[in-house]
Amino acid sequence: MSLRTPLSEAKGLGSAKEGAGHWWLQRLTAIALIPLVIWLAFAVAMLGDASYETVLAWLQTPYVAVLLILLVAATFYHTQLGLQVIVEDYVHGWLKIATLILINFLCIVSAVAGIVALLKIFL
Repeated sequence: MSLRTPLSEAKGLGSAKEGAGHWWLQRLTAIALIPLVIWLAFAVAMLGDASYETVLAWLQTPYVAVLLILLVAATFYHTQLGLQVIVEDYVHGWLKIATLILINFLCIVSAVAGIVALLKIFL
């Protein structure tokens, strides 16, 4: 015995079975960002009045480069997930598809640009 109506079965309506995964990814990226942002805030505060050479040397240490790359990647992925939810809820029609494509493109380009910049400094 099914609780679905014949109309919903005929139209194929029902759970898309992907909302929970999206929700979990958004929460995991948020949890990952908490220690990364706290670390960055303390690290920048500790640099204080450091010279350009000191900051450059700090950026060229391997663990700093790895943590900053993780921060950039997690930030833009979290941004993409959050904006996708907003657009899916409040934008309709062809504008929805165009906006989702634009958001994905901008987040990928921004993340790649940030990671390439960090790798250029590190290497």
